[in-house]
Amino acid sequence: MKTASDKNIPYKIYLKENEIPTEWYNVRADMKEKPAPLLNPQTLEPMTAEELSHVFCEELVKQELDNDTAYIKIPEEIVDFYKMYRPSPLVRAYCLEEKLQTPAKIYYKFEGNNTSGSHKLNSAIAQAYYAKKQGLKGVTTETGAGQWGTALSMACSYLGLDCKVYMVKVSYEQKPFRREVMRTFGASVTPSPSMETEIGKKILSEHPGTTGSLGCAISEAVEKAVSSEGYRYVLGSVLNQVLLHQSVIGLETKRALDKYDVKADIVIGCAGGGSNLGGLISPFMGEKLRGEADYRIIAVEPASCPSLTRGRYAYDYCDTGMVCPLAKMYTLGCDYIPAPNHAGGLRYHGMSSILSKLYDDKLMEAVSVTQTEVFKAAEEFARVEGILPAPESAHAIKVAMDEALRCKESGEEKNIVFGLTGTGYFDMVAYEKFHDGLMENYIPTDDELEIAWKKLPKVDR
Repeated sequence: MKTASDKNIPYKIYLKENEIPTEWYNVRADMKEKPAPLLNPQTLEPMTAEELSHVFCEELVKQELDNDTAYIKIPEEIVDFYKMYRPSPLVRAYCLEEKLQTPAKIYYKFEGNNTSGSHKLNSAIAQAYYAKKQGLKGVTTETGAGQWGTALSMACSYLGLDCKVYMVKVSYEQKPFRREVMRTFGASVTPSPSMETEIGKKILSEHPGTTGSLGCAISEAVEKAVSSEGYRYVLGSVLNQVLLHQSVIGLETKRALDKYDVKADIVIGCAGGGSNLGGLISPFMGEKLRGEADYRIIAVEPASCPSLTRGRYAYDYCDTGMVCPLAKMYTLGCDYIPAPNHAGGLRYHGMSSILSKLYDDKLMEAVSVTQTEVFKAAEEFARVEGILPAPESAHAIKVAMDEALRCKESGEEKNIVFGLTGTGYFDMVAYEKFHDGLMENYIPTDDELEIAWKKLPKVDR
């Protein structure tokens, strides 16, 4: 069996507290062709800062529109909060390597070592901080599996802000304990679509009995924010600002690898809206864009919601209610409601504009996997590494294991790095269904996707 001393690399590589990043890295600054701008849904012209400030916090709008500043200083108050749980460990998966009998070296960045149980807290505290600084009463948001809602409710509790969460109905029912964590932190949690908003009522009338989607929940959260004085809407993925905040993941990962002169060959992350993947790959992609190094970067998405692998690169609404700005992204259509798979955080119809542009420029790859093979990989990982992964994270685990087995066949000693975004201890209903053989795989047909694409807005850009 391999041991840490054999390779002189510890099982867990910890940075020191003073090595926490003090600046976020904005990968857009190094992109020769920038992501397409958000468009006003009425005029189809690029959204202005003034227009966006009706929905988002003013400082976050500046970050959203900044395509040129490579490094943005992290406020000292946020850095101090990060010290509660950062730096997070980069783990050498010696036991998994031994189990697979692979010459590959596998590393994973573990973001589940905080109360929210996921990477989402990195952006939640930043967005809540800027809301507080602006003098707002509170914020509204949506959540899929519940990691984002949990993180935001924790950040709002810390800063004394009100937090209203619209949770995708299928996850609200499947994950009651994560819902209760949000309520423990003082957030109100509403299953979406609901009868609380006009958009929710409209969606329910058109799709009776729907299990909801992130697109539905976004519409409700935005409506609630713009109709409530002293509130703004915050989002846990997709937007440029969120990928910026999550760059702390990749910056720490790169710094930890550099300590032991390890160069990653393959970097893998699960992909729903893009927050985790975008944050993990940011410094690696920056080097790739600048021509300083090359990496193979792989996005992993569910076969039931394959926006990159089967979507269209086009302008689309970010929400089902069609009230949000239009974003150019790989999309399945804003009206597409994914099957109720158990990786709720990956059930979004589109992909970050940044990642969509990088993918379209062939700077990264994408694969889709079914949920039964994902849970099989999760179980194998848990049995040897001792961490029960979130279903979202397990998508990255599955493909990391596949790549390690390819190294076994070829004899190549590649360094594989993946993101373990969070823990799965609130996902036991999903694990129960997998163990009982009740879990089903769903892959949308081309005809189903065509129906949703017919509603794509006509944008001549």
